[in-house]
Amino acid sequence: MPEPSQHNHADPSSLAAAQAAHLLLGAHCDIVWSTKTFGQFDADQPSWRAFTGQSEAELMGRGWINALHPDDRNLPYVMPTQLTTVFETEYRLRHVSGAYRNVIVRMLPVRAPDGGVIEWLGSHCDVTQQRQTEQRLRLAMQGGRMGTWEIDLGSGSMTCSDAFRANLGLPPASSIDYAQLTGAMLDGDLQHWQAAVHAAIASASDFEVEIRVRWPDGSLHWAHMRGACASDGAGNVIALSGISLDLTASKQNEETLRLTLAAGEVATWNWDIVADRVTADSNMARLFPIDADATAAAPLARYLDVIHPDDREQVSAQIAQALHAHTPFEASYRVGAGDGQYRSVIARGRVEYAADGTPLQLPGVLLDITRQKQVEDALRSSEERYSTLIELMDQAFCVIEMLYDEQGRPVDFRYLEGNPAFVKQSGLDNAIGKTIRSFVPDHDQHWFDLYDQVVKTGEPARYENEAVAMERWFEVFAARLGGPGSRLLTVLFSDISERKRSEQQLRQLADNLSEMDRRKTEFLATLAHELRNPLAPIRNGLQIMRLAADKPATVARVRDVMERQVNQMVHLVNDLLDVARITRGQIELRLERADLKAIIAGAVETSMPLIEANRHQLQVALDEQALPLNADPTRLAQVLGNLLNNAAKYTPAGGHISLRAVRDGNEVLIEVKDSGVGIPAESIATVFDMFTQVGQNMGRAQGGLGIGLSLVRRLAELHGGSATAASPGAGLGSTFSVRLPLLAVAPAAPAEAAIPAYPASGRHFRVLVVDDNVDAADTLAAVLDMMGHATQVAHDGAQALAMAPQFLPDVIFLDIGLPGMNGYEVARALRQTPAGAAAVLVALTGWGAENDRSQSSAAGFDHHLTKPANLLAIGELLATLSTPKMLPDHD
Repeated sequence: MPEPSQHNHADPSSLAAAQAAHLLLGAHCDIVWSTKTFGQFDADQPSWRAFTGQSEAELMGRGWINALHPDDRNLPYVMPTQLTTVFETEYRLRHVSGAYRNVIVRMLPVRAPDGGVIEWLGSHCDVTQQRQTEQRLRLAMQGGRMGTWEIDLGSGSMTCSDAFRANLGLPPASSIDYAQLTGAMLDGDLQHWQAAVHAAIASASDFEVEIRVRWPDGSLHWAHMRGACASDGAGNVIALSGISLDLTASKQNEETLRLTLAAGEVATWNWDIVADRVTADSNMARLFPIDADATAAAPLARYLDVIHPDDREQVSAQIAQALHAHTPFEASYRVGAGDGQYRSVIARGRVEYAADGTPLQLPGVLLDITRQKQVEDALRSSEERYSTLIELMDQAFCVIEMLYDEQGRPVDFRYLEGNPAFVKQSGLDNAIGKTIRSFVPDHDQHWFDLYDQVVKTGEPARYENEAVAMERWFEVFAARLGGPGSRLLTVLFSDISERKRSEQQLRQLADNLSEMDRRKTEFLATLAHELRNPLAPIRNGLQIMRLAADKPATVARVRDVMERQVNQMVHLVNDLLDVARITRGQIELRLERADLKAIIAGAVETSMPLIEANRHQLQVALDEQALPLNADPTRLAQVLGNLLNNAAKYTPAGGHISLRAVRDGNEVLIEVKDSGVGIPAESIATVFDMFTQVGQNMGRAQGGLGIGLSLVRRLAELHGGSATAASPGAGLGSTFSVRLPLLAVAPAAPAEAAIPAYPASGRHFRVLVVDDNVDAADTLAAVLDMMGHATQVAHDGAQALAMAPQFLPDVIFLDIGLPGMNGYEVARALRQTPAGAAAVLVALTGWGAENDRSQSSAAGFDHHLTKPANLLAIGELLATLSTPKMLPDHD
């Protein structure tokens, strides 16, 4: 206990009083001090040093201020002039522990008899804990919206905190009295409040009540009021004071929970294990159809009886397990409803135990999951149906996961699921769990970009494109699996490679048909032109012969012109027939051992007039070795003639043409080279196509039907060879090459069979000519008449059958293409008659293939002549007849 300072002129009574004050303050305060000068210490203060940790030197004078909190050092510590009461202030003082403590400072002067101040006596009380408690209370009241109130029962006036006003919806500092408080209460709650207050006043006891108040804005709020009575000296209650707490949020949460439990079909229950009584809420009573009187407290067995028999034993075992193992209780089972149906529920709870481990009660909740079960069952059935559908469908189905690089670019994907059709449609076996790039490292980037777009936008996409590295085309439908952020995709796809190939083939076919149609149109125009060219001189020749009948030299010259033009027309028609026969596979080569050199000589001889007419120089170079072939000499001569004629026509006058034939292994290479118009590079591939003319696209067409080179290639291929064309370009000439297989071994030439010579017959025959072409029939009959034969003409089959019995012909020339009955039918009918059975039947037709000859022979014809029939061939045929069917066919 610090001692007061000693003073020389102190009154003994004053000193005694100071010492008494020191003793009293030391018993109740943390620091007691005294000083003769206000605001500074002039002597050591032991209790100050003990509390603050300052040394005597540090506290002397105004050094004590350094122990105050920096924010509190500027307080106005000035000496009061007339101090009549205790001087008091509060600041924060540094404790010896280093923490600042809240202290209340009180001091007063010790005066001498004359009123002068002998010394100042003061104390510091640590109130830190009190201030912290007040702060916690203040925060609690603010956070919990707790208000304080006091009612004077005599005047009805009220004092309250702003928090209490807030509980009533009133602004801060607004006035309020008891009448306003009760006026805000709802009627039923006002009566409840009055009853509780009157009972408390009567017994001078505490009370608490919950009330609902209507705020000025019309909203309804809950408040919890708790109060106590204050009495006067006589024991009469004169005031009420208490606190209020806003319960609105709590009440709303309770209501929300109640509605949630009801909407979510959740029940609450509690099993008192000791008393074996189950209490439950209304939802529990609805789920368990137990007697209404027993729902408040029924034994557990009554609830177990309502459980489905198949689930009851399991539930009982789970309850026993929870009791003995101290584990949470959870069970799923079915509960019988009043309508005979069962509802699915989940029960959860936790056992509460006494200190000695005895189970006391099991509270819990019950969730009605019937709808969830129904939805799950429906979903499971739906999944099974769709799973079966996916398993059985021809389309491939898979789930993939997109993979990205460090920059977020799509670079790969992994297969997670797939149906049986996946392998067939993709060609990837055992792909689940693997990435596409592990199978196809060079898979096209556009597939990753497509799937990335679907993943990021969530918009499904239908796509059709080629997977080049897989050599397949796919039709794909992709959709994101899951919400934003998911990298999973469901993909339906089909391999449409075959369809794409078919489409390409169809497009190519359409292009080819279009090209063929164009060529056909050009061919028909060319054919009309080529046919009109010889027809004009023939027509003019007829006019000249009519006008110059008495001029033999003129008639002879015109007849030569007409014969040349007719031969040209026959040549055109023969080319057409050859092309048709080759295209239909009806041409047959008459193969024999032949010498290529002899065939070349014949072809050159045939083409020389055209070559000489254009003043071309022809060079022929043949291999020194023999060039034996197994070939049709006539057709090969036709091949070489076409090549030489083309070279002559498409080479400007005075040009150079060379023909070369040399051995090349087991083949012979024949080349016809010219210095003519050449062939553009874009036309090389089509120069052998039907109806294509060399030089036509360059304005250098030279007549013809554009079928000569097509015949060259077809005939070369029929001989087992090939034909190709080459040219440095337009105006630089061209080279046509034909390769043919040579005979490996030259067999000995067989002795030629002697052909019997048949003397010219002087017989004259009765000849029936049957042709629907009147001019053709009449001209043939006229020629036969000039040869001394007796003729008659019929223009259809019925007329021929009618004339034959009367005319009794020896020979019948019968056209195959008759109207009504065709030539085959007329021949069969004639063979059934006596007049026709003995006659020689000669077929006249534009078709001369082997199957055409076989068909005419089967119909009963003896001979087969191809139109236009050569008069020499007809004469030779008739000259050799002594009896029908004596000689082979003549063509």
